[in-house]
Amino acid sequence: MTIYIGNLSFQAEQEDLLNLFSQYGEVKQCTLPIERDTGRKRGFAFVEMVNDSDEQKAIDDLQEVEWMGRNIRVNKATPRERSGGNRNFNNG
Repeated sequence: MTIYIGNLSFQAEQEDLLNLFSQYGEVKQCTLPIERDTGRKRGFAFVEMVNDSDEQKAIDDLQEVEWMGRNIRVNKATPRERSGGNRNFNNG
């Protein structure tokens, strides 16, 4: 499972997220996406932890908590839906 963290402060760095989530267990991966054109942070991140129960505890504890001046949204990440492209039509 991967955790989505939204409404992040633009001052938040990867190290800040690692420090926050490592309080709940071992962090496997942390990604802080940036905009290609501007190089600015996009205001959200993804954290994957080694243990699923640690991830759930972090989600439960950090949902709507004020962190770095913003009320962050923390929940399970869902796969992004692909837009356009492959459509099946039934001509029947």
